[in-house]
Amino acid sequence: MGGSQVNQALVRLYFEVRGGLRDPVAAWAKLTGDSQLYRRARGERRVPLDDGTAAELAAAAIAYTAAVHGAEQVAALATSPLAGVVGELGGAVLTEHPCAPEQVLGPRFTGPGADDWARAAYVLLWGENNRLVRTADTPWVIAGRYKGQKVVAIGTHPTRLSDETLVVRPGTDGALAMAMGHVLLKEFFLDRTPFDGHALERTDLPFLVRLRERESGYVPGGLAGGVCDRLSVYGGEAVEVLLPRFDDGTGVLRRGVPVVRDGGELVTTVFDLLLAVYGVARPGLPGVWPSGYDDRGEPYTPGWQEAYTGVTPSRALKTARELGVTAEKTGGRCVIVPGRLETPHADTAYRAMLALLVLTGCGGGWAQAGQEGIPLVPYLCLHACGEDRADVGALSWALADGLFARRSARSVLLEAVRDGWPMAPPPRVLALPRPIYPLPPDVDLLIGPDEHCDLSPPDPELVAGALAGWAGAAARAEPGGAPADGRMRLLVDHAWMHEYGEALPTYRPPGLGIPLKPTQLVRLT
Repeated sequence: MGGSQVNQALVRLYFEVRGGLRDPVAAWAKLTGDSQLYRRARGERRVPLDDGTAAELAAAAIAYTAAVHGAEQVAALATSPLAGVVGELGGAVLTEHPCAPEQVLGPRFTGPGADDWARAAYVLLWGENNRLVRTADTPWVIAGRYKGQKVVAIGTHPTRLSDETLVVRPGTDGALAMAMGHVLLKEFFLDRTPFDGHALERTDLPFLVRLRERESGYVPGGLAGGVCDRLSVYGGEAVEVLLPRFDDGTGVLRRGVPVVRDGGELVTTVFDLLLAVYGVARPGLPGVWPSGYDDRGEPYTPGWQEAYTGVTPSRALKTARELGVTAEKTGGRCVIVPGRLETPHADTAYRAMLALLVLTGCGGGWAQAGQEGIPLVPYLCLHACGEDRADVGALSWALADGLFARRSARSVLLEAVRDGWPMAPPPRVLALPRPIYPLPPDVDLLIGPDEHCDLSPPDPELVAGALAGWAGAAARAEPGGAPADGRMRLLVDHAWMHEYGEALPTYRPPGLGIPLKPTQLVRLT
């Protein structure tokens, strides 16, 4: 006997069916086909099982489900031992982390490996929070410094791995990133234009966005479907747009953008909206704008961010300039390593950081650990199982349409799955890395360490070997790719993102909230 554990009644039924058919996949199909008998058999105590049989049972369930119901209904949490097997099959690798990299860079973005850091010219260790810890990637950081690479750590404590450290207050990283973006837009897009070619060809900045009237101004109403031949339509008519401001309660920013008329609609570009969000002023545009880098009252200037982060304006300005100049001189050899010591950030903070790479032509420099080439699905069916009293609508901005007012996270998730929103469907085979309650209903095989699960995680290599032997039984899903035009997206054009005022990079101060936000579920398709 090996180290595997299996539901006693389940394995007994499996052997009864398996003995007559001699085909594990067909046996699993017959077993689960008799739903009443199968459901009654689950939930009994678990008994030891040899590793080979446990792997065969798991592989049969995975192969049958993938062939009949689709590979996306085989799921594993990213930290489960079977995540790699499920990902290679084309199944859903679920994550509790924000999905900003997928939204901005595309669903198949893998980023540089740790060994690539040593070849970068400028590295931001964003989330470095312990000056003493040495992790597996530490030698690569040291190797890069020996080659003349500059390493800047951003975190709550100084670190000995970097040339310098920006010590920020917990949860305020997004404010620093927004201030750095303000500097990049001002000095590398308006004062001079070293990244214009990259922005026109590889980003959504020239995309046209329709504006719709709201109260005494306009709000973004989604992509208009066209692409401008330049980044901005500046030089003609202008209107005032209303933008979210989460640093001031329910405050609203009033900034002007240039517009042109497309049929009966007013449209502007993503770039023009981005300048308005970051507060980068141009002559002749209406609205309230910062007076300069030292303005502390208007977001998102270097002076404004100091009250949140504790970083002096001069250091924020210096870091932004170093990033821009290095990217310009090296052709984009700059890297951001987010949450290096298991300090993941909120979705909005990640998007503010990603914007720095997209603007400077360093889109391949997002070194998020743990991706390993498998696209993570930002959806946990488990959260839909338990009821909660959270008001999802409380996270909306002041001018939201009220799509989720007085709604719980559970009701929103269940509605999303029912209506076919772009996320993974409820899995029929699910591998968990740890006990999670309540357990998801209507799962044919639940693989996990808890005694209430059907099967403890078998050896992934044995499962992969069994699946390889039944290659015809499991339908391998074609890997996804980047958006059709290959562009990186700074505007996430989705109803949920507009509802929460997060269609463009923004900053939400740390505070009370709910564990899972609907905006974390939106996938760029």
